[in-house]
Amino acid sequence: QVQLVESGGGLVQAGGSLRLSCAASRRTLSSYTMAWFRQAPGKEREFVAVLSRNGANTYYADSVKGRFTISRDNTKIAVYLQMNNLKPEDTAVYYCAADTLSFITTTQSAYDYWGQGTQVTVSS
Repeated sequence: QVQLVESGGGLVQAGGSLRLSCAASRRTLSSYTMAWFRQAPGKEREFVAVLSRNGANTYYADSVKGRFTISRDNTKIAVYLQMNNLKPEDTAVYYCAADTLSFITTTQSAYDYWGQGTQVTVSS
């Protein structure tokens, strides 16, 4: 079992940037497909980005494509979500998710491990 801890959320003005981190406790993340999801107030949780287990493939939601980047550090113990040109509609609780999948997927139910979330608020 792996525990995930997100950090890096906060309040930022529109057009600004934030970098979210997702760290694993006790275990490297190199065996896991990693994803970020988000949930805005009053809305369903939605897919944001995913990184394949081998680090070679990524996929993004259309709403964040070109602005957000998912990556993993060389030690493979943390995954990041670099968010640039933030918009008020990006305001949400962001969740890190992981699973030992051999493929990338945007389906939430495919991920067994979840963090507690970190709040991102973008002011206009």
